[in-house]
Amino acid sequence: MNKNLRQFRALALLLPSLLATAQLFSISTQASNADEAGRRFVLTDLSLAKKLKFETLLNHDATGTVLVQLSEVQRDELVHEAHELKRCGGHELITKLKPDASVVEARDYARGVFKTFDAQLEKDRLYVESASQKKAEIGLPTIPSGPKNSITKAIAQVSESNLKDTVEFLAKYPTRNHKTADAKNAVIAFKARIEETLKFSTLPYTVDFISHTSTPMNSIRLTIKGAVAPDEIVVVGGHIDSINQSFFGSKKAPGADDNASGSANVLEAARIIALGTQPSRTIEFYWYAGEEGGLLGSAEIAASAKSAGKKVVGVLQLDMTLFPGDGEFRLGSMTDFTSLEMRDLLASINRDYLNITIIEDKCGYGCSDHASWYKNGFPTLMPFEATMKKKNGNIHTEKDVVSASSSFRHSAMFSKIAVAFLMSLAE
Repeated sequence: MNKNLRQFRALALLLPSLLATAQLFSISTQASNADEAGRRFVLTDLSLAKKLKFETLLNHDATGTVLVQLSEVQRDELVHEAHELKRCGGHELITKLKPDASVVEARDYARGVFKTFDAQLEKDRLYVESASQKKAEIGLPTIPSGPKNSITKAIAQVSESNLKDTVEFLAKYPTRNHKTADAKNAVIAFKARIEETLKFSTLPYTVDFISHTSTPMNSIRLTIKGAVAPDEIVVVGGHIDSINQSFFGSKKAPGADDNASGSANVLEAARIIALGTQPSRTIEFYWYAGEEGGLLGSAEIAASAKSAGKKVVGVLQLDMTLFPGDGEFRLGSMTDFTSLEMRDLLASINRDYLNITIIEDKCGYGCSDHASWYKNGFPTLMPFEATMKKKNGNIHTEKDVVSASSSFRHSAMFSKIAVAFLMSLAE
């Protein structure tokens, strides 16, 4: 009897622990089921997929891009690993495919994307092999030199103090994570800042929000209508969202470098263009939502431009410009998922106006929003603050703030590039 009583008491003592274990197992199972239900198709870099041992569903050997299907946990692992390897983002969430899309549908979609990649690479090959007259015959535009005196005067107007004010304006928000109310508030306030900046412009322009199906955050678009060929468009943009991927500590994401800096560069370029003469072609300035979530805003915008048959003649992406990791006035230029003709234009701009050092580098698929435009067949360019190995190590943490290592002199070069890029192509 005493033995049975002792066993009963022991069981009673164990019962709360057993119930807690069962509850944890139930929660874990529910989370696992929810995570499985959250599996989505993603385009990413082959090296990342291999390192994380993800099953690849389709490969594009020439660009090292792969199709994978990942849970939410795996997508977080992917973003974290990309950051550890000194990359940004590292993927594109394919929002065009429904969550319940089949592998067959996903492969068909990816084949279409890879076909566009092949066409982009073929354009580069033809660009190298063809003379200027031949380029015109096959529809590849020759690069205009631009109005040199006007460009020289315009880039002299770039203000480092304006850049600093705008970076600090955005970095004051606790986070600009695309899922949060803070991000919504930041976008509303930034649209008002754009309108205030352009209030003295006499050019025909509009500023509007772009809503998305893939994120609650809005993108912002500023359009300056072209006077001669308004249906031909030059694009410059940068993402306005931020993220904190730290496992410990607060979840503040000031995102001063990534990417309040690029957002500030775009606004400063817009200010200078808007106070000048009306361009021949239309210019669209973008502040994209949800880049850190997988190029969410730019993916929808670029796909819409393709569906509408828009004539986009060049796209410039500005993402992180504040940290001179290789030294001031030494920039990285991404050669993957960018167009040779646009990189040549950058070299021309540098030769004629800047005299800085440009170092070619690669960042892998989905490192920023230019990938969205490239995969839709548009010519793209992405200069970067440094080579990828020397970029700011504090991004995606609460330490991404304006500090002694920030250089607005360095960052100003990117607004100058943007102004020269726009004036060269839009004239």
